[in-house]
Amino acid sequence: MMTKNSLLADLLQSFPELKIQVYFKSSLTALSHAMEDQVLADANAQSLVIASFQQARFYRQEAHRYRSIAQHTDQVYILSAPETEFSNSSEYYETIAFDPEDPLASEWHLVVIGKNYSYCLICQERETNPGVSEELDATRSFEGIWTFDRTISCQAAALLLDRILNYRPELAAKIAKAKVNHLPCCNPQAQQLMPSPTTLNPDPFVQRLVTYLQAGQYKLTKAYRSIAAQEQKERLLNFITTAIRRSLNPEEILEVAVRELGQALESCRCLIYQCRSSDRRVVINHEFLQNPQKPHVLPLKGLSLNLTEYIYWQNAGLEPLLIPEITSPIPGWFPEIPPPQSCLLVPVLYQSQLLGMIELHHYGTESYQWQEDEISLVQAIATQIGIGLIQADAYSNLEDLNQQLAALDRTRSNLVAITGHELRTPLSTIQVCLESLAAEPDMPLEMRQIMLKTALTDSERMRKLVQDFLTLSRLESGRVEWHPEPLSIQECVDLALSSLRSHDRQEQPKIITDLPENLPPVQADGEWLVEVLTKLLDNACKFTSPQGQISVQTEFNGGIMLEVTVADTGRGIERNQLETVFDRFYQEEGALRRTTGGTGLGLAICRQIVTGWGGEIWAVSAGKDQGSSFHFTIPIFIQ
Repeated sequence: MMTKNSLLADLLQSFPELKIQVYFKSSLTALSHAMEDQVLADANAQSLVIASFQQARFYRQEAHRYRSIAQHTDQVYILSAPETEFSNSSEYYETIAFDPEDPLASEWHLVVIGKNYSYCLICQERETNPGVSEELDATRSFEGIWTFDRTISCQAAALLLDRILNYRPELAAKIAKAKVNHLPCCNPQAQQLMPSPTTLNPDPFVQRLVTYLQAGQYKLTKAYRSIAAQEQKERLLNFITTAIRRSLNPEEILEVAVRELGQALESCRCLIYQCRSSDRRVVINHEFLQNPQKPHVLPLKGLSLNLTEYIYWQNAGLEPLLIPEITSPIPGWFPEIPPPQSCLLVPVLYQSQLLGMIELHHYGTESYQWQEDEISLVQAIATQIGIGLIQADAYSNLEDLNQQLAALDRTRSNLVAITGHELRTPLSTIQVCLESLAAEPDMPLEMRQIMLKTALTDSERMRKLVQDFLTLSRLESGRVEWHPEPLSIQECVDLALSSLRSHDRQEQPKIITDLPENLPPVQADGEWLVEVLTKLLDNACKFTSPQGQISVQTEFNGGIMLEVTVADTGRGIERNQLETVFDRFYQEEGALRRTTGGTGLGLAICRQIVTGWGGEIWAVSAGKDQGSSFHFTIPIFIQ
């Protein structure tokens, strides 16, 4: 049967002179253990021990102590609100499962009455801190009394025994015996036989309180240390995250990360380098040295690391790799650099994709024990670095896409303008010539020849326009099949000049070829090489007056490439247009007001051909009306 009143309230009603004190849980635990130790220290105690726990989980923490106490006395009663297996039992001592709604569920009781001592601890949890988590369990506070007054202790024991009798009536005989033997207020004859009160021995309580004070101080120090480490981790993460947000430059991101991480963990060396799973080598550009003066900690910045042989990089994969002690040479490590004593590798990942690697090296006479919080810190920073690298890469790709879109828009505009001009003009001429021939059958023969020649010239112009479109499309789509063979550069130049002279030009500038006789053969597709030379020479003729000069030269420095130069004394190119001239549909004067014909595809075709065989092409000019030269390289044939 449940009692509505709390035990503390009933006791205060009986002893109104009692003063309420406030206790924290750690203090109550220390006092309780000291009271229990008094029973455990007395071999012939036969004391009365009554303990009340708010919940069964609190009782489970102390169950082993009460089993030891039960070996000294058979008058042990444990009360608790049941949670799991706690129930009424008499196995080791008497357990009493009270109703969870009973006011006992919010109280903490311990009463010990022996022959020469008596203690009473009656407390109720304060309502100001309900629902405290287990991590803050020690901060729970209670209000109540603790005393060694026998009269008060006996009254508290009597009240508790009455509560026990309500829940377990079958213990009436045992409870009556407890009252007779231990409670003078219930047995006047026993009261006369009770020894006079003795002075309380404070040693057990002082020792227990000091022990708990020291343990509490240790836990507090440990908590402060943990908070400081967490604060350092959060500060470092926030700093690196802020740096990533401020900069979309991968080099700046990695430089900040390697410096801050190396300083935070006080590693002898910290490396961060970008790499992919398919990479074979990587150059170390970001390094932090804690003490550069150490003789064994040599800098690695600028050195190339062979990833295919570096065993630690191979073994790291997508998980951190910890090597606490290195006792043998590291396969793939720099032969001239002493290896570290301990090493930690943490991959930089984004969605299981390897973006880079963080390495921490420790040098010393003993192996370094990496802590879990250090590894987790490095992993957290690696995650932030991965996000930063992806963001920087995405931004770079976005800029490239914007430039490509702008270039496509210009291409579209140029395509419409140029094709409209280049197709409409010859078509109009052909139409006029054919209409004239059809409308005037008696036209003089000489005039008929002029009309036919004009129509054929413009039809050829249209044919070349369509052919250039098709050629560039094939080259850019990669559908061209290359047939490289050893060729004489002299023969290819002669073929290009022959093709150029076959064009019916009224006047052409003077063309000079200056090719050494002992040039090695080149490895290229002859048809496409002649196409490049022809277009460069044709382009030079367009922009050079008949009084000017064009030259074809070669230069071989003994390497694997031969350089060919087509130079002219013509109109020249502005310095800021030297790269743009190779774009599709480029025309210096604009699409609709050109003094020279053409589609602006010739140089774009040349670039596609030259890069197709692995060469380079570029333009050089001192500026307007100062001539220009176009250079490209061809691989040398190696037997």
